[in-house]
Amino acid sequence: MEERNKELGKIKTEVLSCQKCLLYRNRTYPVIGEGSHCAKIFLCGEAPGFHEDKTGHPFCGAAGKVLDELLDSIGIKRDEVYICNILKCRPPKNREPKPEEIQACAPFLERQIKIIAPEVICTLGNYSTAFIFEKYGLKNQIQGISKVHGKVFEVKNLFRTIKIIPFYHPAVATYNQNMKEVLKKDFKILQRLKI
Repeated sequence: MEERNKELGKIKTEVLSCQKCLLYRNRTYPVIGEGSHCAKIFLCGEAPGFHEDKTGHPFCGAAGKVLDELLDSIGIKRDEVYICNILKCRPPKNREPKPEEIQACAPFLERQIKIIAPEVICTLGNYSTAFIFEKYGLKNQIQGISKVHGKVFEVKNLFRTIKIIPFYHPAVATYNQNMKEVLKKDFKILQRLKI
């Protein structure tokens, strides 16, 4: 545990001084990630939004409230999982991440996953799903989130099996209340896995 804390601390220090892409120029706080450093479930979003940029905490705005509700609905506490985004800095006006921004920031995320070594990676939305699928050799499975949400994909590496489960981004329920039930149904998969 001490080693994990040390390694994640290094990432934090690097992100705080990172200037690999232009997003650092307008950020208030980078959003590095938070939660259990021994989490079995790793939640990966796309990029910080307005509230996240102001606080440095992931999923603390309206989408964060939905995420908390989803976790609560399956009896998982937020501090039991690890939550972060592909990008650590907010794109202007919450626009979609650019490929060069993802490329600059991805090594931080890859190291976070390696250090925490989760059993399950839950992708939140299209961007994180496409990124994680590509990283774990599921490129041929990449489709829109509406086609893959709630499905469990298993990937094996040298040491273990990781389950990857794509979900809609929780923000979808802030625009369309009907989507909350879809999200709740999808999140029940985590309950069934008995992690």
